Amino acid sequence: MAEVTNEAELLKEKANKFFKEKDYENAIKYYSEALELNPSNAIYYSNRSLAYLRTECYGYALADATKALEVDKNYIKGYYRRATSNMALGKFKAALKDYETVVRVRPNDKDARMKYQECNKIVKQKAFERAIASDDKKKSVVDSLDIESMTIEDDYVGPKLEDGKVTLQFMKDMMDWFKDQKKLHRKCAYQILIQVKDVLSKLPSLVEITIKETDKLTICGDTHGQYYDLLNIFELNGLPSEANPYLFNGDFVDRGSFSVEVILTLFGFKLLYPDHFHLLRGNHETDNMNQMYGFEGEVKAKYTAQMFQLFSEVFQWLPLAQCINNKVLVGGHKCFRFTGLLLLFSPMCDLLWSDPQPQNGRSISKRGVSCQFGPDVTQHFLEQNKLDYIVRSHEVKAEGYEVTHSGKCITVFSAPNYCDQMGNKGAYIHLRGSDLKPEFHQFTAVPHPNVKPMAYANTLMQLGMM
Repeated sequence: MAEVTNEAELLKEKANKFFKEKDYENAIKYYSEALELNPSNAIYYSNRSLAYLRTECYGYALADATKALEVDKNYIKGYYRRATSNMALGKFKAALKDYETVVRVRPNDKDARMKYQECNKIVKQKAFERAIASDDKKKSVVDSLDIESMTIEDDYVGPKLEDGKVTLQFMKDMMDWFKDQKKLHRKCAYQILIQVKDVLSKLPSLVEITIKETDKLTICGDTHGQYYDLLNIFELNGLPSEANPYLFNGDFVDRGSFSVEVILTLFGFKLLYPDHFHLLRGNHETDNMNQMYGFEGEVKAKYTAQMFQLFSEVFQWLPLAQCINNKVLVGGHKCFRFTGLLLLFSPMCDLLWSDPQPQNGRSISKRGVSCQFGPDVTQHFLEQNKLDYIVRSHEVKAEGYEVTHSGKCITVFSAPNYCDQMGNKGAYIHLRGSDLKPEFHQFTAVPHPNVKPMAYANTLMQLGMM
């Protein structure tokens, strides 16, 4: 028995080493092996829970934290882990209950008390929002804006729309302005948002496009507020144009601390090339994710709460999926159109949130939301809809992309060294109209100003969380 315990401890130490090196997959592997030898150790479950949190497998993290407490109900870190997992899943009341337990046991723990107070504030805010909610049609922020009366001060020397319109020169000037960490004038930002809302509101939820035989389309995955990596994509692959069309598959904002710059750049190109620059909605283009993961805080810090409300409105008009030449479906995020909420239990959630798995059938999601689907599910879906394959995003991949289900399910992720800690490559895909065969292009992260990811996030979701 002692030998087994010692071997388990050695595996845990090996896992801890991988965790410190931010190699979370290997950390999970060795914590799991330690648990196989000693399944009654709460610390092993808690450590693996934290590794799952780092890889955004919130469902697995929650299960491990719960198991740790089943093994030892007095293990305080287990309550921390479970509260963190529930916060990530938007289960604020459940998180609050665990924070209450920690504060009761450790009344002098300042960190625990801060987390309890912050979580309690969110619970009360949500209750207040429900209490004042109305079935009446919500008035648009646009109705309360008077853009014409907004003045651009004489000391502002940054880019301006030309006669109220986005031009290529404006886009180049704005990107350089943002690169120098300067803020676009609020009037220009409002003009972009109002105009792009009008463009998006005319689109269907499923957009169908055709690529000519001689043309190619570039598909990008998550960018998550990593503005300097977005600029690098344009440097490597060329600026968007009618001859160089792009499709960005959601999750433009949150986590990275240059989300405002990313989204205004993408919206600007959508206005400049409405038929050759395509944007799909991701799960992070929703109110509750923005509240937790930084975009709401960033917009309020750089502009105003009113502007965030307008961003929220615009996000609700983003299409959900794109079909290319009737053969390739691009999507892979979770949300309903025309709502700012993240709906966790719905057919649309299952369609757009689910992750692929190697085995056939369906299983419980590692994320704690929706399910995972196997190659048989993919094949059935493709056959029913006469499609060749699907392209999805919304999941970090070490190489920036992954091909699964015998080439029928492709994941692309375009935020390299995600959150400055994952060490992954980014990637984008070229699709040519002649054959629609995906060509993968990888790239690495570029330096960015010393502003940490999650700088504007809710304090409970900071990366350094216990």
